[in-house]
Amino acid sequence: MPYLGGMPEIRELRYFCAVADELNITRAAERLGIAQPPLSRAMRQLERRLGVGLFDRTGNRLVLTEAGEVFRKEAAVVLSALDSAVHRTRHVGRALVVTAKPGVATRLLLQISERFRADPAAPEIRVVVSGFGEQADMVRDGRADVAIAACVDGHDLDVELLATEPRVAALAAGHKLAGREVLSTADLIDEPAPRWNDPRVVDRDYWLGNPRRPADGPIVRDSAQLLDVVALGQAVALVPVSLATANVRPDVTYRPVSDAPPYRTTALWPAGSRSASIARFLQTARVTLLERP
Repeated sequence: MPYLGGMPEIRELRYFCAVADELNITRAAERLGIAQPPLSRAMRQLERRLGVGLFDRTGNRLVLTEAGEVFRKEAAVVLSALDSAVHRTRHVGRALVVTAKPGVATRLLLQISERFRADPAAPEIRVVVSGFGEQADMVRDGRADVAIAACVDGHDLDVELLATEPRVAALAAGHKLAGREVLSTADLIDEPAPRWNDPRVVDRDYWLGNPRRPADGPIVRDSAQLLDVVALGQAVALVPVSLATANVRPDVTYRPVSDAPPYRTTALWPAGSRSASIARFLQTARVTLLERP
């Protein structure tokens, strides 16, 4: 294959990723909003520029070669980094965007934000309530500058533990364990555990502190739905004690669990960030936590 040399253009990377996803020039062209012939030419030019075949065209459909598979992963990283750089550049001089999911993290974020806004030297802050599992991705792609979240994968992020608190078992009021004063995770091991509607939560460790078998209870989307399935006797879950305190209801019983791992709340921000606004927010968070009862 003739070798043109030179670095691929960003446009070529976006075109390639669309074709690699669709493995069909017609569908990729429709997705990109361009005609099929120039897309085909762009892919052949990219291959010549790299000096290697990215697609096997011998069958009835496109197939990525080994080189194509490698380039697909690397191109995705480049495009993601570029998108993040664009988001962050556009946010320079704008409000500090901080996100958290509803519940423990949001309540903590509101306390920190109140103190932050009281500082006349602090920049404007905008609080965004996000869904379960979205916080780390929002920081990675630049939609948020800082996130308050439960322990998550901190890959490519800096992480600081902000707070820990005990977890208690949430059971239906008539559950056989509801009459016990104190439980252990061993008491809960055979109980159905709720599942978040997020593929990243795949075992029982978050709920029952024991990953021996997959969670097998109903799918839930938020803490309100979680407590409803508990009240119906469809699942048992470990929840932060603050959530239990804020959700006293006659159909749910909360019991201490002696060996349950604590609920951990962390702050997440871009790895290696030198943002003065982020540093000021984190310092405000530390002071706020020291003064909490």
